[in-house]
Amino acid sequence: MKLSRMFVVAAIGISLAFPAAVCAKPTEIHWWHAMRSARGKVVDTMIKAFNDSQSDYVVIGTNKGNYDETMNAGVAAFRAKKQPHILQVFEVGTQTMMLSGAVYPVYKLMADMGYDIDWSNYLQAVLSYYMDADGNLMSMPFNSSTPIMYYNVDMFKKAGVEPLSKTDPITWDELGEITKKIVDQKIAPAGMVTAWQSWVQIENYSAIHNTPFASKANGYEGLDCELLINNPLVVGHISQLLEWHKDNRFMYGGQKYQGPKAEFIAQNAAVYMDSVSGIAKLKKAVKDFKWDAAPLPVEASMKNPQNSIIGGASLWVLNGHSKKEYEGVAAFLKFLSNNEMQSYWHKETGYFPITMNAYSDLKAQGYFDENPLQEVGINQLNRREPTKISRGLRLGYFVQIRNIINEELELVWNGKKTPQEALDSAVERSNIQLRTFEKTYN
Repeated sequence: MKLSRMFVVAAIGISLAFPAAVCAKPTEIHWWHAMRSARGKVVDTMIKAFNDSQSDYVVIGTNKGNYDETMNAGVAAFRAKKQPHILQVFEVGTQTMMLSGAVYPVYKLMADMGYDIDWSNYLQAVLSYYMDADGNLMSMPFNSSTPIMYYNVDMFKKAGVEPLSKTDPITWDELGEITKKIVDQKIAPAGMVTAWQSWVQIENYSAIHNTPFASKANGYEGLDCELLINNPLVVGHISQLLEWHKDNRFMYGGQKYQGPKAEFIAQNAAVYMDSVSGIAKLKKAVKDFKWDAAPLPVEASMKNPQNSIIGGASLWVLNGHSKKEYEGVAAFLKFLSNNEMQSYWHKETGYFPITMNAYSDLKAQGYFDENPLQEVGINQLNRREPTKISRGLRLGYFVQIRNIINEELELVWNGKKTPQEALDSAVERSNIQLRTFEKTYN
């Protein structure tokens, strides 16, 4: 009797334990990101694909607002010891994240979790932005972009201008001639507009012309760097844009992208410079004219232009979690970088596939033959090996610095300052920010 009872008790114990083992909850991985609307839905699809592919982990994605809001939410959560596992941070927050002490470097995470990653297979112009001084990858590139030039094909045709090459850039002087025809013939009220004026017209302009944006290799070689954007080349470029502004070859549409994009869609300007991520939006928004894309212009003196630099954001892994959770984080990051996910991400958003394998797969499938404009940014980014100048920017308080540059450029377009005065002021004001950052983190 006692023996039977023992078997019953044991059986009950087994029956209670077994379902618990089978139904054990997967380990949760929290990812805070800034992807909204259509891009947010693409992110949700990628998360679901990972969750459906295995049962050990479940990734929970949460939109925390725009880039600024997402980064601020992550910082506040870390201080409260309630941080997510993965935080998406825009590229201008790179230096702050690197020095925060809150980060589990991606190169170390992947190695610690047993992944042997061939980093040479990743787009080097993308990786270089997120590497430390020793060439180690600190965050995983995710939505990487670069600016290109969109143009209204119908307007160009009316002006007698042939479609532009998708690989060989025209010169700024040639763009001035084209936009003059557009305006003089009253084909459009303005010749060109630009989104993100600091990123496109100063940061990328400098990189393409291999001209330092800041000292110390654009900040990579020391926190004691200073801005150098008041140099003759950049001053000359802004002076040219100012002349075009006076005769409507250039129209200022705002600091970000909404205003310039709206002017281009409304056919108030024939040329629009913005991120490659604008491709998907233009495909959906433009219904009544034909448009195409080309590389950003270069100065006639620049015979071999450098690569442009990236924008967008990367994924930072935060400290303070268990080994089991980090195993899930590493598995998810590896999953995001596979060919299928990268191809899907590129097709749906215009952002780059971050590996050469994914890019090669797309080419082998004939995708770029059918969608040649989606290769414009990739070719521009990869046309040269990055130099110490063209690999990117590594500046503290870069958000504030961009705001300063934008403010000063607006004073140029408003006629309140000369280009030299505005850029001198931008350098002086930005250097104060850099010294404050240096004092804080040194």
